[in-house]
Amino acid sequence: MAEDGGAFREVSSGLQFPEGPIALDDGSVLLVEIQRGTLSRVGTDGTVSVVADCGGGPNGAAVGPDGAVYVCNNGGFEWHERDGMTAPGHQPADYLGGRIQRVTLDGAVTDLYTSVDGRPLRGPNDIVFDAEGGFYFTDLGKSRDRESDTGGLYYATVDGSRIEELVHPLTQPNGVGLSPDGSRVYVAETGPGRVWWWDIDAPGRLRQAAGALGPGGATLLHGFEGFQLLDSLAVDSEGDVCVATLVTGGISILGPDGGLKDVVQTPEYDVFVTNICFGGPDLRTAFITSSGRGKLYATRWHCPGLRLNFPV
Repeated sequence: MAEDGGAFREVSSGLQFPEGPIALDDGSVLLVEIQRGTLSRVGTDGTVSVVADCGGGPNGAAVGPDGAVYVCNNGGFEWHERDGMTAPGHQPADYLGGRIQRVTLDGAVTDLYTSVDGRPLRGPNDIVFDAEGGFYFTDLGKSRDRESDTGGLYYATVDGSRIEELVHPLTQPNGVGLSPDGSRVYVAETGPGRVWWWDIDAPGRLRQAAGALGPGGATLLHGFEGFQLLDSLAVDSEGDVCVATLVTGGISILGPDGGLKDVVQTPEYDVFVTNICFGGPDLRTAFITSSGRGKLYATRWHCPGLRLNFPV
């Protein structure tokens, strides 16, 4: 939950559909600008500088054990303006293809993975590293005029030697995160408005829960009622799953038992409130992307966020 009366500070504006924020130790924030095709840095004074040109549609991002940034590139979107906000659409004519990219802070971009078991990646979306240095990522897929891809959950290593499909199919899998002890992986499905979890037996090895009827033996953490779309998520130090809820225009906080504890809304309504990350000296600053309005906000959180395995 946000503190200080829910006060928000606008860190930066004019961003081109920002997502994937990473709070750095120097107070700046790395994020992707999907429409711009870049990994960018937002300084403490709100100025924006391009770190690297990724092309396509850079989406989720996370720092790996080697200090490089690993980017889920969805290959790009068609773009539309709706009610003063920017909105992504179908697969574009210049679709790049899905890929996992390794990006160094001096701007070098390398395509690490473009397929799994001979099947092309379609729309990689979000990513989280485990303590061993491997990463889980979602592939939401792409949509076209009369069809759309099924998605999945994957695991890969940074040396390019291992990429595996863990769960398929999923319906528009988006946000992915780990529990504080690393024993559970969460995935949010956008259209269905569901958050699932699986127990982890070993890096990239999931255990199917006894009697679980969810995809790949998943257990349902929370299913949102009515029309609700989910985006990225982050986990805080109390084990709460903080998931961006697009129709609400805020961050919904789910307890480890699945109960909805609170909803934190940005000061200006945006149907595309997409991501949250934690930073600051005590990890109690929540950075939230208001993507449709091109803004990055900060607010004080009620508890520290979960420290990432490879902070910068």
